[in-house]
Amino acid sequence: MSARRRGDVSRLEGFSDAVFGFAITLLVVSLAVPESFDKLLTTLSGIPAFAASFALLAYIWYAQYTYFRRYDFEDAWVVVLNLILLFVVLVYVYPLKFLYAAVFNAVQLLPGQVTLLFVIYGVGFAAVFMLLALLYLHAYRSRASLAFSPIQAYQARASFWLYFATAAIGILSAAVAFGNASLAGFAYFLIAAPATVAGAMVGRRRRRQEKEQDKQASVPPLTN
Repeated sequence: MSARRRGDVSRLEGFSDAVFGFAITLLVVSLAVPESFDKLLTTLSGIPAFAASFALLAYIWYAQYTYFRRYDFEDAWVVVLNLILLFVVLVYVYPLKFLYAAVFNAVQLLPGQVTLLFVIYGVGFAAVFMLLALLYLHAYRSRASLAFSPIQAYQARASFWLYFATAAIGILSAAVAFGNASLAGFAYFLIAAPATVAGAMVGRRRRRQEKEQDKQASVPPLTN
């Protein structure tokens, strides 16, 4: 079996998309039509929280989508890890929505509840990205059977560290919440750092490999 980009959608991917679609449905501002203008304004005030929640859920979906686009690989471990990921996403939806509602002052919390909310959110956040990291770790360990090129193997390893570091940010935020809940949210500003580093490393390795290939191609063949 070789690693390749696929044009078809497997049953596992189709099921995953349905689960993500259902999760987004749970995030909507309101399922009922407002009965008055005041209720309409109240509903519209929840749009920023919905937008932030939707963006993060879309990022998780895209990370999972990218994995399945990169690898034609669905053994038992991939199925199990992906199903656990979908389960965590569904459990994670309500803490996600509730946290952003609190951030945008749509709900009020007591000081002790803020700490617990950040801990619950941080653990869920870490679980999601740790499962993505394990998917890439499994792909990297299967690189021989998947006939990975050197750059594909390097990309799989870099993706593992990317999502492992992202998961660590969730744990960091949960730990900070015990000391100072008002600072716990700032830990998530670090999310861009692992993605930037991983992208730069893979890009540099790809450019280096392309230069080596160009250099080899420019060397004239030996003739007798």
